[in-house]
Amino acid sequence: MLTCVFVLTACGSDETPSEIQQTKEISARSKAEQVVKLTEVLVATETIDVDEMLADYNNMELGDLFASTYAQYYGDASFMCEGKAVNGALTSFQTGIKSMVSITEYGTPTSVVDGDTIIVTVPVKGENGNGSVELIFTNDIYQQMTSCTLNLDQTKGQLMTKAALNTLLGMGTVFVVLILISLIISAFGFIPKIQASFAPKKAEIEPVADPEPAAPVVEEEEEDLSDDMELVAVIAAAVAAYEGSSVEGFQVRSIKRANTKNWKTKTN
Repeated sequence: MLTCVFVLTACGSDETPSEIQQTKEISARSKAEQVVKLTEVLVATETIDVDEMLADYNNMELGDLFASTYAQYYGDASFMCEGKAVNGALTSFQTGIKSMVSITEYGTPTSVVDGDTIIVTVPVKGENGNGSVELIFTNDIYQQMTSCTLNLDQTKGQLMTKAALNTLLGMGTVFVVLILISLIISAFGFIPKIQASFAPKKAEIEPVADPEPAAPVVEEEEEDLSDDMELVAVIAAAVAAYEGSSVEGFQVRSIKRANTKNWKTKTN
């Protein structure tokens, strides 16, 4: 692994840009510095109403207006820019200059080639903070500006303060919502009482005593007397005497006790 690292390090070499590429970067850095100064003048001196301008013109119109203004200031009619780049420049400068109060010093522009684009960074210093303007140009003979943004430099203390505020805001929101939910749940116990207070009072109804259950009817079990041979013989003799016949002419198969009440009623 160490051998591979040394080999790769030895094989690495910085490519020297061609004269044409160097000329493009020099031109891009020059245009970037001029764009930064022009935008700062337009916004800081309130030469234009940024909000009204962004509301009244679309991106294509913004690009044409800024290009014509650039030509008037620097006498370069070949400058080209996209409307979205002008929109981003005006918006970010309006916010940034309010924080910086004003730009007091411009640093030396630096450029980096990234494929088909040239990224230029212009450091700026203000009365109340520093920042940098990042501009992107196409890497061709036209060098059209496609992006322009003013970024403020923030210290670690500012970043930590901002992070702490965001944390407090998030946690505070969660606790407030939880408190509201707990209050709503605790209020559920009072809802039935409130409903009962508004409900009409019902007339008192006297309780009706339950009827006493009727005594169960006990059915008398019939006694089977057919197995009592003496009783059978006596009954057979009585029946034979009543009929005037002999006992052999019939046979007693069953004997059932007669209802005494019915018998008394009939006899009476």
